This record gives sequence, structure tokens and C-alpha cells, in this order.
Amino acid sequence: MMDFLEITPGRQTLKRWYLAVMFRFFGRAIQAAARVDQPVTSEFAAMPENYTFCLGAFPGGPYMVVGKDENGRVRYMGSSIAHRTIHLHLTFKSPALLFLVFTFRESTPIANARNRLYVRGDVAQACAVMRVMDMIQVFLLPKFLAKRAVKRYPDWSVKRRTLVRAQVYIRTIAGL
Repeated sequence: MMDFLEITPGRQTLKRWYLAVMFRFFGRAIQAAARVDQPVTSEFAAMPENYTFCLGAFPGGPYMVVGKDENGRVRYMGSSIAHRTIHLHLTFKSPALLFLVFTFRESTPIANARNRLYVRGDVAQACAVMRVMDMIQVFLLPKFLAKRAVKRYPDWSVKRRTLVRAQVYIRTIAGL
């Protein structure tokens, strides 16, 4: 038998750090948008109480956990999936593929079409979460980046483009 050297991949520390920071900001933006934007609120209203979903990368993360509490408020719950009941898992096959999506080089629908995303849970709820993610990306990103991140750039009213976007930014930064 021939002996061979087994090579293990590196941890990609900078990519994981970037994704962790983006997940923290993105999770807080979901929480903020659920309070001020009616379409985001209606997407979450269709979800059952105490519903929790996570978005992350296989194996071992990083993760973003968002859920509804018993009062119906959407909360960003951090990055730990341990000791939580998660109803919907949206997991990318590797941190590198998740990095492509969150550096806006590949849109979420393209990543889904290229079979880079596992869904464990209700598919209808996964579609609702993806719609919310697209709306949050349009809120947070300038138009030239948002066009690359979503399938179709929406034609929103001036109020939603300016006032609601400003409220989402302020609540995200302030943590309200």
C-alpha cells in the first residue's frame, strides 16, 4: 500500500469573520424591517408563533438565527443554534458558497438554482424567508449592488425607498 499525505482545508478565518459580521447586521435588519415595513411584517405574520429559522453554512457555521416570540415580534437571536428548536434550516454547502451570496457576486435565486442551498423544514416557509431576505437586501444595499443580489429589482414607492429604508437603517444600527 502506498502512503499518501492527507490534506485538510484551512478554516478560512477572514471569510468566517466577514460572514459573522454580515449575519449580525443582516439579522438586526430583519428585526428592524419586520417592525416598520408592511410587506415584511405580513410575511412573518403568516408564520406560526415561536417559529425559528436559521441561515448558515455547512459544516459548523457561521449561522444566523431569527424567530418570532410568543408576542409575535420578530427577533434576531444570535449565531448559536445549540439548545434551540429550529423549525427551518437554510444551509449552504460551504462557507465559500455563502460568501459568494453575501459578497453579492451571486444572487440567492442563482445559488438556489445551482443547488448550493439545503432546506430542512417547510418549503413554503423557506420561500417566505427568501422573499424577506430579498427585501432586506434591497433596503440595505445601493441600487447597483441590489440589482446583482436579487432576481428583479422592485419598483417601490418613494416613501418605501426613502422613509422606510431610513427607519430600517436607524433601527438596525441602534438595535431597536
